[in-house]
Amino acid sequence: MADEELHETTADDQNDLQSTNDTAAVEEGNKTVQDDADETTVESASADSNDADDLDIPMDRVEAVLNATADKDSLSPQMQRMMNRQAENTRRVEETIKGTNIKLGAQNVHFAKSGAYTGELSADMLKACGVEYVVIGHSERRQYFGETDKTVNLRTRAAVEAGLKPIVCVGELKDEREAGYTDIIVEYQTLMALHGLTAEEVKGVVIAYEPVWAIGTGLTATDEQANETIGAIRKAIERQYGKEVSDAVRIQYGGSMNAKNAAELMAMSDIDGGLIGGASLKAADFSVVVKAGVKA
Repeated sequence: MADEELHETTADDQNDLQSTNDTAAVEEGNKTVQDDADETTVESASADSNDADDLDIPMDRVEAVLNATADKDSLSPQMQRMMNRQAENTRRVEETIKGTNIKLGAQNVHFAKSGAYTGELSADMLKACGVEYVVIGHSERRQYFGETDKTVNLRTRAAVEAGLKPIVCVGELKDEREAGYTDIIVEYQTLMALHGLTAEEVKGVVIAYEPVWAIGTGLTATDEQANETIGAIRKAIERQYGKEVSDAVRIQYGGSMNAKNAAELMAMSDIDGGLIGGASLKAADFSVVVKAGVKA
C-alpha cells in the first residue's frame, strides 16, 4: 500500500528487487495444494534502463497498479521504474501459468483500501497484479506482526469484497492441544474469520488448519488428529451456515506436510488438500505432494 511519502532509491536498491509473496495453488479434482514457499524470485530487468519502453513493460498493467496505490504524478522516476519492473515480473509469472491449474497468490493483504500503512498491500493492488488467492492469518503473522482474530476477519472481508479467494489459517499452540482446547480454539478462529460474510461468500473461502506446533518443526499431527480437527472445523461451519456451505468449503492441512506423509494425509475424508511450506522449496518433493493431491 502506498505510503504518504515515497522515497527515491538507488540503482543498487533497484538491482535487489525480487518478486515475493507469490503463492502457487495447484487445483486438481477435489484436492488443492498451495505452495506457501517463503518467496519466489523472478529475474528482473536491468536497473540501468532509464525508459520503461526499453523493458517491454505492459503499461496497462502498470497503470492499474499505479491507480491502485497512488497518484502516479507524485511518484519519482525511480519509483515508477521500480513499479514497472514489478509489473513485468508479475506478467512473466502470469504468462508461465496461463492455461494451467496453477494460480497466482499472495501471503498477506491489508484491510484498508488506502492510507499510511507502510509495507502493506491492499486488495486492489493484488487484483491489479493478477492475484487470485491470498493467505490470511498465518501463525507467523500472528506471532511476529501482531495479527489478531479481529484483523484476520477484517482482512478476510476485504479480500472477499475485492474478489480475492482467502486462505484463512487457523491452529492451536502445543500447550493448547495438550490441555484439550484444540477444537475450541480452531472453531473460534474460523468463525471469527468468517464473521460478517454471507453463506455464499463463505463457500469461496479456503480454511487451512495448521497446528502451530507443527509448522517448520518437522512434527506433524497424525492423520487421525488432522482429520478429526478439520472435521470439527467443518462442523462449526455447518452449525453457523448449514451443511451445503460446510461441504463446499475447502479445508486443508498445513503442518509440515511433505513428500513422505502427503498421500496418507490427503487420503483422509475431511482433508481437502495441503498448505505446503518447506516441502515446496524442492521441486522433486513438491511434485510428490501435488501427485498425492491428484490421486486423493
